[in-house]
Amino acid sequence: MAEIEVKSLIKKYRLGKEIITAIDNLDISIEPGEFMCILGPSGSGKTTLLHIMAGLETPTKGDILIKDISLRKVKERDRASFRRKYLGFIFQSYNLISSMTALENVALPLVFSGVKKEERERKAREMLVQMGLKDRLKNKPTEMSGGQQQRVSIARALISSPRVIFADEPTGNLDSKTSHDIMSILTRKVKESNVTLIMVTHDNDIADYANRVIRMVDGRIVEEKRKGEV
Repeated sequence: MAEIEVKSLIKKYRLGKEIITAIDNLDISIEPGEFMCILGPSGSGKTTLLHIMAGLETPTKGDILIKDISLRKVKERDRASFRRKYLGFIFQSYNLISSMTALENVALPLVFSGVKKEERERKAREMLVQMGLKDRLKNKPTEMSGGQQQRVSIARALISSPRVIFADEPTGNLDSKTSHDIMSILTRKVKESNVTLIMVTHDNDIADYANRVIRMVDGRIVEEKRKGEV
């Protein structure tokens, strides 16, 4: 059974009197534990596709199924809890809460899940140690480098044991060496947890970490490669 099914997906926007087609009738099947990267220039529709798959935007037509659950059938009031239960997110800008420590940021998703304080802090501490941040537990985002902040963001995304992680340009604000360090950590962790990872990037070197790469232009898939293919 596929982890994610994209079915006849179309997304159109109105820009003044003009209709813009951001996603043009896409069908994609993504398997459990797969790491799929979406490449494409600005305006290709890659981020729109990611947002629709994550339930952050609504398609004009078509549907997204996550483990046979149709996102169209998940009511608006239930979408936040659905995302907390099944999905994790990693962003280019880290999206950490500046007033919270690394430990508090990582533990935050467990607060919404009703996990007791002692248990959520234990899990957050373990996750941060695995990320090589045992000396940064009490540091706030402004007291950490970009690479350290992104490792905190990855820990936060994984803490609730999601089925799928969506990563939007996760290395976009990092230098080359730090980017590869982050990707090594991310790919190792998702493999250990058998998590499905969907990532948007414009960087071909970063895309090389994926099992499968799709390239988009004007809302369509123009190329698809799996690891090992020439």
